[in-house]
Amino acid sequence: MFWAQFFSRHAFVQKILTRNSVTRWTSKSVKHGWAVCLRSNFFNSSNNYSPKLVLGIETSCDDTGAAVVDDTGNIIGEALHSQTEVHLKTGGIIPVVAQQLHRENIERIVKETLDFSGISLDELSAVATTIKPGLALSLGVGLEYSLKLVNKYKKPFIPIHHMEAHALTIRLTNQVEFPFLVLLISGGHCILAVVQGVSDFLLLGQSMDVAPGNMLDKVARRLSLTKHPECYNMSGGKAIEHLARQGNRMHYELRAPMKHHANCNFSFSGLQLGATKIIVQKEKEEGLQEGHLLSCVTDIAAAVQHVVAVHIANQTHRAILFCIKSGILSQTNATLVVSGGVASNQYIRRALQIVTDANDFNLLCPPPRLCTDNGVMIAWNGIERMRAGLGVLHSTDDMRYEPKASFGVDISKKVEEAAIKVPSIKLEKNLLK
Repeated sequence: MFWAQFFSRHAFVQKILTRNSVTRWTSKSVKHGWAVCLRSNFFNSSNNYSPKLVLGIETSCDDTGAAVVDDTGNIIGEALHSQTEVHLKTGGIIPVVAQQLHRENIERIVKETLDFSGISLDELSAVATTIKPGLALSLGVGLEYSLKLVNKYKKPFIPIHHMEAHALTIRLTNQVEFPFLVLLISGGHCILAVVQGVSDFLLLGQSMDVAPGNMLDKVARRLSLTKHPECYNMSGGKAIEHLARQGNRMHYELRAPMKHHANCNFSFSGLQLGATKIIVQKEKEEGLQEGHLLSCVTDIAAAVQHVVAVHIANQTHRAILFCIKSGILSQTNATLVVSGGVASNQYIRRALQIVTDANDFNLLCPPPRLCTDNGVMIAWNGIERMRAGLGVLHSTDDMRYEPKASFGVDISKKVEEAAIKVPSIKLEKNLLK
């Protein structure tokens, strides 16, 4: 009688036991099923506890993501549609194509997330959605769909800043207290900031031109790496990292950017130009037209990746020293969090590990799947905001998306005025090990 009642009252557990092999069920899914049962207080007749459940929706660029996360940090359900394969064929992200693919997939992705979680829209506490920054046409799809949901089901709406969500993802997977230093490196951004609270950031530095992920993608396209038999289905950054493992970075000399600037800003356009000059020169030497694979792609990939890693590590080192000198961070909260798509690059992580080890800092990164754009980080940011009582809206009148958006309070001039010199920690030598 007990188990008959148990299974009849908890359809989600039935799904776990009867789901066919097509759906991706894991031991983690079973754990989530039990979590749903425990949250419903089947074993507690008083039923006093009502969990907060947030649906997160992400469409800032080229991934359509959704997830349901609860206020204890459980990922109840998630789904993601990647457009990478399409954009590899077109040679880059075309906004109107990305928009159309979001439109075609967003309803399915949200439905899969809810089905997976066993949660109905009526049970949600709020809907959180990325509204800034990002591609205008992509942001518009997510916002339009979300507003229809919140208006139909009378749910609070939580607008999310995409980069703030990346910065706080680590608090879902690790016990990290405020304040901490964060480095956000992706296809669209390169940011160093101090996270003082849920919506309280001090901007130390950012890219002055292109972002590292964007630059790596462009170099990969110029090298025609989609024609390489090992890289035809990889994004540009992944292809560069993969081939760099086989190459010798010493064969080509590229200058690390901004060596004589005492700030924490980044610049990758000069590096991209330098790499392009090398590629053009090698094409002439090998008698190849643009669009054909060079024999030395592994060495060029290794050289480019190395300079990117050194530049990021040097600027991050200065940020650490500034935070210590200014008293913003102490030894008790000496943590560097690295997130964003480029954070999954293991060579760049090694460079940052060398820097953090030299300064007795902890280096933390979310799992790779949470470093790239996803619905989980949006839902979690919604939970963080709900807890802090920040930006939970019960009226969505005049809600707009913002393709460009500032990030925190800019104190980059104070960093420059501090004129901190970065000591040598033999980064080049240590990366050879």
